[in-house]
Amino acid sequence: MKIALITFGCPKNLVDAENMLGTLAAAGHVICGDPEDADIIVVNTCGFIESARAESNEGIREALGYGKKVIVIGCLAQRFPERIKKDFPEVAAVLGIDRFEELAATVDKLSESDKAETASEPAPRCWVEPRARLQSTPPHTAYIKVSDGCDNRCAYCAIPDIRGSFRSRPEEKILEEAKTLSENGVKELILVGQDLTDYGKDTGTNLAALLRKLCAIESVRYIRPLYCYPSKIDDDLIEALAESPKVLHYMDIPIQHGDDEVLRRMGRRGTAKEYLEVIAKIRRRMPDFAIRSTFIVGFPGETEENFSNLLTFVRKAKLDRAGACVYSPEEGTRGAEMEGKVSPKTAEKRLDRLMKLQYGITAARNGEFAGKPMAVIVEGYLEEGGVIGRSYRDAPEIDGLVIVPDAPETELGAVITAEITEADGYDLYGRYLKTEKI
Repeated sequence: MKIALITFGCPKNLVDAENMLGTLAAAGHVICGDPEDADIIVVNTCGFIESARAESNEGIREALGYGKKVIVIGCLAQRFPERIKKDFPEVAAVLGIDRFEELAATVDKLSESDKAETASEPAPRCWVEPRARLQSTPPHTAYIKVSDGCDNRCAYCAIPDIRGSFRSRPEEKILEEAKTLSENGVKELILVGQDLTDYGKDTGTNLAALLRKLCAIESVRYIRPLYCYPSKIDDDLIEALAESPKVLHYMDIPIQHGDDEVLRRMGRRGTAKEYLEVIAKIRRRMPDFAIRSTFIVGFPGETEENFSNLLTFVRKAKLDRAGACVYSPEEGTRGAEMEGKVSPKTAEKRLDRLMKLQYGITAARNGEFAGKPMAVIVEGYLEEGGVIGRSYRDAPEIDGLVIVPDAPETELGAVITAEITEADGYDLYGRYLKTEKI
């Protein structure tokens, strides 16, 4: 059978999609990029917040529009399987998370019938190692999932109900995959999980130890850790980040708010002061360290004073990058039942104020690199000549770009050095200096 896969959501979901593709290819099915050419379309969904669910639902509609059999899998299928079957009765099968092993068998069933009886069971309590993986990212970059699930139980988040309790991937499997990927040409290994700082708490190790072992693999070049809970970043982890040039000086630290009362209501551990101290400690050890974060505005009970404290926090933190969203009440979470709802109009105004503030901070942080050389991994080409790339400060499809108009055309994934000439609130611009020999 010819299979097309459409995926939504975060990099963790992308890894799931690659595992699905690998499972299907290992079973003898043909993977095709155009849904028009497929016999079956698999839609890997996200169910995190309302906007993500809407996007996934639209993806299901589009898939059904091709007139092919459609399998819906992933987070939304795990969370609301019966709702999907009701809203989209034409869907041939619905599978929850961690059921990749059933995907090939489901496809086989659908080769002979229009429907496959499936169900979404509770998320597993132990790590389920996928049998195969087919990388879909550019050859020089790959994500490695080191854990799944979450035990933090923040009041706004449904991830524990979707993904289940936290579980670490066996260390030997991570090291084995990292070695294989890097030997096959991947330069940048991006570590993902719901909360990397919890890695190993259930297996007797920790993230710092994992980073050191990854750095010991000779073929590994760059390691980029994402999603580290602020109150769990300790001195040992900071030292592990600092001691090897293979670990990029970058981290995504979801902070969510800068007011202690809102943080308490959100169920977040730690205080705004403690978060600022962690940021300061990281930068004392590594002055060039790039920190990205995320914030939620309009959480129930957020007053104008609470929001003002968030703005003060953002001014003090001077984060390199930050994203934000308006609070989305999620069915089954504590936040959805809280009093003190903030009107959508007020929340949107606060979001606009926050992002305008952060834009100026990001522009100023970017401006600090003017006149300095910077290594850039090539991601694409400008129509008029030159290249587009990313620095150590830029995660794929999340952060900014480095644009080098005078760089000679080179292969994707090559590393060049450019002198930064100007910057704005999103991107850096540079003058070509040299191409690094690898």
